[in-house]
Amino acid sequence: MPATFTKSALLLSLLLGLGQAQAASHAEPNVVAAAHGIPHPAVIAHRGASFDAPESTAASYRLARDLGADYLEMDLQRSKDGVLFALHDNNLQRTTDVATKFPDRKDSPANAFTMAELKTLDAGSWYNAKYPDRARPSYVGLKILTLDEIIDIAQANAQHKPGLYIETKEPQLFPGIEHDLKEKLQDRGWLSPAGSKLAKSALGVGQGKGKVILQTFEKNSLELLQKEMPQVPKILLLWVGEGGMDAKSKVTFAESGEKDKNAYYGKQEPKSEAEFKQWIDYAKAQGAIGTGPSAKLTHGGDQSYSDLVQPWMNKYTHDQGLLVHVYTVDEPVDFEKVMAAGVDGIFTNRASELLKFYKRPAAASVDQLLKNNGY
Repeated sequence: MPATFTKSALLLSLLLGLGQAQAASHAEPNVVAAAHGIPHPAVIAHRGASFDAPESTAASYRLARDLGADYLEMDLQRSKDGVLFALHDNNLQRTTDVATKFPDRKDSPANAFTMAELKTLDAGSWYNAKYPDRARPSYVGLKILTLDEIIDIAQANAQHKPGLYIETKEPQLFPGIEHDLKEKLQDRGWLSPAGSKLAKSALGVGQGKGKVILQTFEKNSLELLQKEMPQVPKILLLWVGEGGMDAKSKVTFAESGEKDKNAYYGKQEPKSEAEFKQWIDYAKAQGAIGTGPSAKLTHGGDQSYSDLVQPWMNKYTHDQGLLVHVYTVDEPVDFEKVMAAGVDGIFTNRASELLKFYKRPAAASVDQLLKNNGY
């Protein structure tokens, strides 16, 4: 073969390869999502259907599953005796009766308790007291759930099997939790190979390639998750302030004069455009397939944070070939706003409302589905 032909072929091959690489990084978000087996847009049930039932309990996860949510979302912690379980706060006081059951240990972190001790706690009654209009007698006595129990719930509906969207919560408190999570998912068959396509709609995401998504705010944990489970989609959660992006303003909440902490958060911005881009670039370099930014909500409230889903931010993220899953949005006015800005999925406490917004309403009402599950 003539040398000139070889060089020409090689150059053409390199150019084609470069074109394919550029095309891959600029693929439409729905194409990127489909390649990972992730629904687009995705309905991510934040701690379950936690507007209508106590967060992270069986009632909340069963309802989210039966409504048709794509993912059951959870914050993962590890008990004193090594059991993986779901709980958002480090402290047990907000969502359990720990002050009554263990008065001397009420301020202890959740990981200072064995799983047997955690199972003695009532994780439902607080909800009835806080939300009397949505209270149910059957919520009294609901238990903290292990990861095993949530997997059982996800697999139990023959018509719809949601995926799992798992956060390593403050992983520095749980050295090795990334490895423990891999072992558990492997044992339960959730890391087994699956086809590249989305699962059949009759079964849901839980049978497809994107059946597990891993999420974390911690850069170190992202690196460990990538090392342990390189094949599983990962999301780097984004935040402005301590532990996240450097903020433009150095004024603390105490110094700000704001009475509402979330109003303070809503005014926080990344230090610069470069600061935002640096976090996106890092996520991509570490193997993440997307980011989980915060949103500033129209009516404020305790879920309203920095506006990290501005159109230019989403465009930059998409240009790197990454998806955007925003947290935590519950109202149609904000569903509309973040979708218009270009997000690819939403963490929500109100899966029923988001599914209606996406024109995927459940076949039965929240009340009927709760009753069907014995609540």
